[in-house]
Parts: sequence; structure tokens; C-alpha cells
Amino acid sequence: MNLEYFSLALRTLWKRKLRTALTMLGIVIAIATLFVLVSISLGLQNAVTEQFRTLGTDKFFIFPKGQPAGPGSGGAALMTLADVAVIDKVPGVKDLSYAVAGNAKVEFRDSIRYTQVVGIPTERGDVFTESGAYEIDEGRYLKKGDLGVIALGYDFKGGSFFTKAVHAGDTMAVNGREFRVKAVMGFRGNPGDDRLILMPLEDFRELFNSGERIDQIIVQAESTVVVKEVAERVEKKLRSARHVNENTQDFTILTPEELLTSFGTILNILTGFLIGVAGISLLVGAIGIATTMYTSVLERTRDIGVMKAVGAHNRDILVLFLIESGLLGLMGGVLGVLLGAIISKSIEYIATVQLETTLLQAAFPPALIIGCLVFASLVCTLSGIWPAWRASRLKAVTALRYE
Repeated sequence: MNLEYFSLALRTLWKRKLRTALTMLGIVIAIATLFVLVSISLGLQNAVTEQFRTLGTDKFFIFPKGQPAGPGSGGAALMTLADVAVIDKVPGVKDLSYAVAGNAKVEFRDSIRYTQVVGIPTERGDVFTESGAYEIDEGRYLKKGDLGVIALGYDFKGGSFFTKAVHAGDTMAVNGREFRVKAVMGFRGNPGDDRLILMPLEDFRELFNSGERIDQIIVQAESTVVVKEVAERVEKKLRSARHVNENTQDFTILTPEELLTSFGTILNILTGFLIGVAGISLLVGAIGIATTMYTSVLERTRDIGVMKAVGAHNRDILVLFLIESGLLGLMGGVLGVLLGAIISKSIEYIATVQLETTLLQAAFPPALIIGCLVFASLVCTLSGIWPAWRASRLKAVTALRYE
């Protein structure tokens, strides 16, 4: 009998193909929107988690107060080599590196652009390059004793920054001074890294007159299990050395877990808001289902009377109409998931090719696919309850007389 319900429901929906398609359209759009938002959100979370994994969970970052976004943001507080010396003496600190940043005018074969330049101590640059997961595509890393040389992000070689590609061994001007390209770094997937210029700290200070200023300190703990403990020790030592307390502290310490938690919280709030918008679309689609099912009850009043006259019970009529609304939701959900997957992959492709970032990725976990299908079916089944109940309560004699 259950198979007969499904067979009859499918025949009814197929008989009214145009109405079925128009009714499902709202569900398809709503599920596709929901699928895209959650898919991109999960993909972004996975990409960011992978970024933190590659930089290493044994490191934490220190910025001047008011400059949590990274070096070169122009915080009011000032950090210097004196702070580095303090941190170096803290128990549990395995190694550290530091950086100072600024924006510069760069010239190569009559092309002029502007980008960020970062100065690093070449004798202590390992922690910095590890934290950024920088890999060399051409040439070699900057090392102790290097002067007048630079390392470039991948976009310089890829030809998307200048009109002509820059390679290791070429000469390029930074703020009017000639530098030889020692290395071109591998593709990172975000413009901030792929258009970055690294140079020895000594050259940076001469070029930008930055003095003893430091914009960022990266500290490597002896192991991943003591990162939080070492960060707390460093915080206390720096407070003492800088003569500040918890209320007047003029620097910020961020561990990978804190960065990831902060990002996850912001992403969850944004995703929740967008899912709410998609939910409104789904509600509109559900109202369309209810309207269609109610209209179907009116059109098939005589048919319902015939079914009851030949022995159909109220329960049979109720189940039949609920199956119809559920099938509408399931079919709309399947099409919505397929459309959502296509859109998500298109967004990923555009982000990779046009925006040159690998952060926007599409994730299709089985739970997302199944959840969307179940959600669509459930919402549509619930929206068909009242029309189905109304159909089941019709009297056979009254239904047969209906014109």
C-alpha cells in the first residue's frame, strides 16, 4: 500500500508538471542558497584551519597595541629590540623572529606599482618564514650577511603584478633603490603574501628610516603543549619591562588558538545571519507548497469523494497528500543541492583564478547534503499538513457533489 501511495503521488505531480516545477522553484532557490552559504563557510573554516596548521601551533604573535591586524598597521605603541631581548630570556622560548613593514613604490622595466615591504633579521628569519609557510619557487632564502637583495611573492613571477614576469637574478627598484631579486616564493593563494617583498632588516631601516621600530614578534615555544604557558610568561615579563599593568598594557599577544577562535566566532555569526536569510526564502517556498496543496485539494475534491466511496479512509487521504508535499520538497532539495554545488564550485574557481586566493573553497560533507535534503522534505511535509488534513476530513457525499 505504501508503494501505491508513492506511485499515485508521483503520477499526480507529473500530471501537473508546470505547477509542480513552479512550486519547486522556491524550494530549489532556498536550498541552493542555504547549501552555498554553508558549503563556502565550511570550506573557509577548513582553509583557515589548514593555514594555522601550516604556520605551526608552537608559535604565538606579539603586536603593539592597536595593531592586531599585522605589521605596518600603524599602532600608537612602539616595540623595539629591547622587547626582543626581554622575550629571549623567558624560559620556554625556543626561538623568535621579528619584522617591520611599510608600503613602497616598486619599479621594474618601466612598470610602477605599490606594495608592502617587510624587513626581517636575516640571521633570525627562520621562525618568520615558517610562520608564513613561505616556500621558495626560485633562488634561495635570505640568509645572514645578505644586503641589497630581496625575496618576492609569487605574483611578481606569475606576471599578474607587473606587465612582465620577475625572476631570481633580476634587478628591481624599491623606493628608488636598486635591489637584486634573490628569491621568488611559491604560490600562497592570497594577495597579501603573493605580492609581498621581503628584505634584510638593515636595508629596510635605511630605506624607510624606521629606526628601532618593530611591528611584529613571532615567538616559537619549546613545544606545542606549553605555548599558552610560555605566552603568559612572556606577557608578564613584557609588562614588567615596559612598566605597564593589565589595564595599561600596550601590546597584544595572540596564540593560534585565540586567532582561530576569534575568526570562527565572526564566521559563525556571519553564517548564522546568512542562513537566516536563506531560511526566509525557504519559508516563502513552504508557503508556495501549502498554497499548491490547498489548490490541489479543491481541484481533486470529486476524486477524493470517489476514493472514499470505494473504501479509502481518512488516514489514506492524509498520507497521500503528505507524501505529495514531501516529494515536492525532496525533489526541490535534490535540485537545490545540485545547483548549490555548481555555484559553490564556480565561486571557488573564480576566487582561485581571478582573485588569486585559495581561502574560498567549497566543502561538501555528507552531513550537509543529507541535512539539506531532509530539511527540505520536512519543511514541505509540515507545510502540507493543513491541506492534507482538510482533504482527509471531506465527506464522501459532499465531495462527490462538488462542482
